[in-house]
Amino acid sequence: MENKQLTKNAGKAAFGTMLSRILGYARDMLVANLFGAGMFADAFYAAFRIPNLFRRVFGEGSFSAAFIPVFSGYLHSKDRSETQNFLNAVFTMLLAVLIVVCIVGVFFAPIFVKIIAWGFTDDPEKMRLTVELTRLMFPFICFICIAAFLLAILNTLQSFFLPAFAPSVLSMAEIFYMLAVAPYLISTNQIKGLAISVIAGGAAHFFIQYPKLKSLGWTLKPQFKIRIANKEEDAQPELQLRSLQPAAAFYKHPGIKKIAFLMIPSIIGLSVDQINSFVDTICASFLASGSITALYYSNRLMQLPLAIFGLAFASVSLPAMSKAYAQKDFASFKNSLNYSIRFSVFALLPAMAGLMVIGLPIVKLLFEHGRFDAAASLATNRALFFYSLGLPSYAMAKIFANAFYSFQDTKTPVKAAAYSMLLHVVLCVVLMRFLDVGGLALATALASYFNLLLLIFWLKKRLGKIGLTKMFFSFAKSFAASILTAITAFYACKVSQNAFISVPVSIFAGASVFFITAKILKSQELKGFVQILKK
Repeated sequence: MENKQLTKNAGKAAFGTMLSRILGYARDMLVANLFGAGMFADAFYAAFRIPNLFRRVFGEGSFSAAFIPVFSGYLHSKDRSETQNFLNAVFTMLLAVLIVVCIVGVFFAPIFVKIIAWGFTDDPEKMRLTVELTRLMFPFICFICIAAFLLAILNTLQSFFLPAFAPSVLSMAEIFYMLAVAPYLISTNQIKGLAISVIAGGAAHFFIQYPKLKSLGWTLKPQFKIRIANKEEDAQPELQLRSLQPAAAFYKHPGIKKIAFLMIPSIIGLSVDQINSFVDTICASFLASGSITALYYSNRLMQLPLAIFGLAFASVSLPAMSKAYAQKDFASFKNSLNYSIRFSVFALLPAMAGLMVIGLPIVKLLFEHGRFDAAASLATNRALFFYSLGLPSYAMAKIFANAFYSFQDTKTPVKAAAYSMLLHVVLCVVLMRFLDVGGLALATALASYFNLLLLIFWLKKRLGKIGLTKMFFSFAKSFAASILTAITAFYACKVSQNAFISVPVSIFAGASVFFITAKILKSQELKGFVQILKK
């Protein structure tokens, strides 16, 4: 029953994510067509990475990892009024911090840009444009992080489709701008207008989710004075006569203190992929023009299967494991962890195989239009090949990290993240000399596997048996089916030189072989996968 509910929730998240990603790829195709892989695109994506790092810290990254377990605890141990006070206090604190971050970010944008795109210093025009775009997009942080706060609340309340679909409004805003406004502007103003459309999309991301929260009976209001229940009441929640402490400043709420304590280490632990992306961007700024853009598009392609299946299960596993831990149901906790891992790998191994063998035709189909030329496609595919090697590890590492976050241990993932970041930096410097932009992607994949192994080792020490044997046999079946998938996709792609024909045929043939092989091998995850497709 638990696995069925997990699959149902993951199906909703996967469907919403899929729709959002499709619109995201439509947006990326328009950006590639309009700006290609030159100075404007490099400056835009370099600038966009800076607010994205803060988004990972104060949005769906470190903040969500700390907030969801604490919110779950309030839902299961406190009354509704106290839980609403907690939400208001967190909302007020988050809003105040984000406003300060935006002001500081706009003021110190030149310093941030020099750190993330050091190689741009040799091109003053490119550096100036990147600084200007960074300043334009910094207010995006306020809207997108509050939207991510809503996502965390809704996921904990078992609402998954709308939060997964909501990011699509960002793509819609950019698409509308590029089709309806950009053609009437000069090139420099076109890229600045795209930055402004990002802010509009971030605001819409928040407002599309808020009605759902209200329909569930909750609200968010800035509240600078919060009444907090006495500690004696916490031990006797059944008392009807409430004795409240005098109103206190919102930042003194015990829930905020708990979240802040959990966030401090998890800022590094959960944001390791963003920090690694920063390292990639710095290194890529020293490579040929268009390298940063190639990293962006290859990462976007790799993120499609990762988001639909891997991160869908990651998003539903954290509330499930947090609830199990709050109820001290460790059997359910381990079951949620094991099933999420097995299912994610089952879905991502064939995706990894497919992207590695038919990545170039996919890149050509999606992006090789307008100013995005054949050389840009080759560079993007080179990075995509090596990024794809890490697909299973990206999802598994996030789910294993969620296991630690669910019982409010944010320190252990920090150690794994710190060690993997050190390895990543060394590998980037070494591998970029031999594999160019592909070396940066390979460094990210190898560091992710190292991070995963550390998390597994430490979780096993803490929980004992976590079902690794069952996971291994499941992985072996999925791997065998994925090898046949890769072979089939490779030869099926040769049926036509036209990517509009060869890519769909290859995907269909490879997927068919995978499902048939999984059926023959009696993979347990196949049934759940079919359930998601039916949703």
